[in-house]
Amino acid sequence: MFVGVHDRQLDPKGRLALPASFRPRLEPRCFLSIGRDKCVDVLTADDFEEFARESMEKVRKGEMSLNQQRAQASNTFEVAIDAQGRINIEEKLREYAGLTLNSRVLVSGNYNRIEIWDPERHERVVLMGIEQIAGSGE
Repeated sequence: MFVGVHDRQLDPKGRLALPASFRPRLEPRCFLSIGRDKCVDVLTADDFEEFARESMEKVRKGEMSLNQQRAQASNTFEVAIDAQGRINIEEKLREYAGLTLNSRVLVSGNYNRIEIWDPERHERVVLMGIEQIAGSGE
């Protein structure tokens, strides 16, 4: 399980150092893809294969469009984790998530996946989630 939030910096080449606590489950390779709410999803190889099978089944059942599957597949990248525990985030994914080189990013655990966020966007979606958990109370 991946939990917690870690403050990180994208380097000038688009590389990101993964939190040490997350690396053992991901090494030596993982998959990066477009995520919900404009984040970058990071999945283990096993979790990505399961996700891909589920997506294909949803298309077969008509629960997801073939265009959605195409968009997901064409915006997913297999990446190796280097000796310093870094991954390279493709430009397409950085643009999708609003991440810029040499900028601060948040690496957040979401149980079966890691999410890489623009800090302001992450704060907004987490606050919405907290409000939903707490209920309106009024």
